[in-house]
Amino acid sequence: MMEPHGHIVVIGCGNLLRGDDAVGPILIRHLWEQGVPADVTLVDGGTAGMDVAFKMRAARLVILIDAAATGSEPGTIFEIPGSEIEQLPPLEGLHTHQFRWDHALAFGHWLLGDEYPEEVRVFLIEAEQTTPGADLSPRVESAMHRVMGLVRRRWEECGTSEVELTADGNLRIGAEMAERWFPSDALVAVPRGDELWLLPLTGTEAGGLLLKHRNARGDRSALVREALPDGHRVGPCPAIWDPVNGALRVRTSEGVRHG
Repeated sequence: MMEPHGHIVVIGCGNLLRGDDAVGPILIRHLWEQGVPADVTLVDGGTAGMDVAFKMRAARLVILIDAAATGSEPGTIFEIPGSEIEQLPPLEGLHTHQFRWDHALAFGHWLLGDEYPEEVRVFLIEAEQTTPGADLSPRVESAMHRVMGLVRRRWEECGTSEVELTADGNLRIGAEMAERWFPSDALVAVPRGDELWLLPLTGTEAGGLLLKHRNARGDRSALVREALPDGHRVGPCPAIWDPVNGALRVRTSEGVRHG
């Protein structure tokens, strides 16, 4: 399925088999386990730089994470705007096995044209060791968790996914989110504490709720009143996709953050 225009892509690059060089892919796995907003796409970029260029197509924001070897103190974090480095690496005579994420940025300008991301941010974490088979060193692991917080803050600033709840208990969801997570237009709404979990169904044969088209854009709505607590939040509500449980988690009360 093609990603919707205006989505956010987070790409972790590096080699899982070489100690601290694995920090990018490991960070991606941690984010995946915690859950991310519905308009955020996580990519384990590994060492395949050319694939990174294709993953960036039409994104509003791309965040790249990789290990660095600058001679700085291990665990040092560098944040660099993509615009400062995307034209630096030469592409002439480059072999595909030498293709890195920085080459992907330069290549992406040529490949994607008008669909090149609106913004690119790069987070580099200074490695301590790249011993084959080794775990992350403590200082790099600590820096990785700090970068996770920076990444979350960056996509929150960029705007995360929202749905809308009305006073009479209708759930309203945008067309892109519906097509991405609920392609059959059928779901189950399950209350879980301060959240409403929306789980997609393959069809309505076994019950469930139907997402109905609201307008020409393809936005949908469903009546979820029976699954909502008294005094539920009305208006825009943050929504986060939980890949572990296969559910879109909607915050239905104020002051609660998704874990």
